[in-house]
Amino acid sequence: MQQFLRVAGVTRDSIVDGPGVRLTVFSQGCKIKCPFCHNPQTWDFAGGQLISLDDILNNYRPQYQGITFSGGEPFDQDDAQTAALLFLASLVHARGGDVWAFSGHCLEFLRANDHPLLDVIDALVDGPFKWALRDLSLKYRGSLNQQIWVKTPKGRWENATERFDGKSFQHHF
Repeated sequence: MQQFLRVAGVTRDSIVDGPGVRLTVFSQGCKIKCPFCHNPQTWDFAGGQLISLDDILNNYRPQYQGITFSGGEPFDQDDAQTAALLFLASLVHARGGDVWAFSGHCLEFLRANDHPLLDVIDALVDGPFKWALRDLSLKYRGSLNQQIWVKTPKGRWENATERFDGKSFQHHF
């Protein structure tokens, strides 16, 4: 049986959604609705389009470093959509790629809610976009409150924000 994912879009050859060249999947639906969101068209859970995982994988090229789940909000999806993202992550890992995700939720919130996507992603850019903290010089994030977390080989989350752009923000919102 073929699995489908409701997406706002799929972008090939992305160089802004994580390290290397990547495939980015924009999930459809978001409960957070950050003011000045970069993708407000992704908020409606009934919007976007259904696309098969096969079609998504047909866009994944051998030279890609990995895949990125963005949105919308990948961590706000229903059980069926989350299952499809979990399966897609496993297929990318099987091809030797890494999996990054962007979330307006903070890591602490996702951990407290035991979100299953945390088990399959290798890196997380977390936190809501804050216009007052916007900084166009940041790598992979839009505002200073957002953090980049990388999973260690032992499965612990390490704050790697300064490693990527040398800037961090002490107060996590």
